[in-house]
Amino acid sequence: MVPTPTQTHLDIRDIQSDLVILKDGSACIVLEVSAVNFGLFSEKEQEATIYAYAQLLNSLTFSIQIVVSSKRKDISDYITRLEKYLAKTESPKIREQLVKYRDFIRAIVRQGNVLDKKFYVSIPFSSLELGLGSSLRVLGNQKSQQNIPISNIVDRALTNLAPKRDHLLRLLARIGLRARQLNSAELLQLFYDFYNPENLGTRVTLPPDHLLAVQNEENLP
Repeated sequence: MVPTPTQTHLDIRDIQSDLVILKDGSACIVLEVSAVNFGLFSEKEQEATIYAYAQLLNSLTFSIQIVVSSKRKDISDYITRLEKYLAKTESPKIREQLVKYRDFIRAIVRQGNVLDKKFYVSIPFSSLELGLGSSLRVLGNQKSQQNIPISNIVDRALTNLAPKRDHLLRLLARIGLRARQLNSAELLQLFYDFYNPENLGTRVTLPPDHLLAVQNEENLP
């Protein structure tokens, strides 16, 4: 019996041109949004922020999806830098303090107390926006959904989503939030991390044929 590839169970068909393309012919772009320390604001500042956020949502003429991701922080690169610094340090006292600091950081992470929280906003492009003919095929047969040329989806999605993205970026900037669109490589890493939370630290690459290729961190140069 031939094992079924993992990709057949995912809704994602491909990642191209900084777009996530789904099997139903739809697509989306993903923005990573900065955070503000709401708890440090005064009461008036909190009220103003809430009001501005409500205005932002009420002014939108298109749908968005807000995703908050919390995961254990990957500090492997930081520990590696500490190890390199330790190897170059000749002072016994400094080495002793660095070893204690390194072990402390490792213990904190093992306890799960260090979380990396990220905020994302997805702007979707519906397969129905491809046109009437495409819409009928999408509604009628799942196989026909995957037969829609990716180039057609990419062209229409980019044209549709670009002004929405720019409009949302301006609205977010007005309330003090920085946002940027994730590129194809970042999208691949994001979804790999979502589907493989146990493989913290694994890096993935996006080859020319856009198939998911996993490269373990240990094999990185």
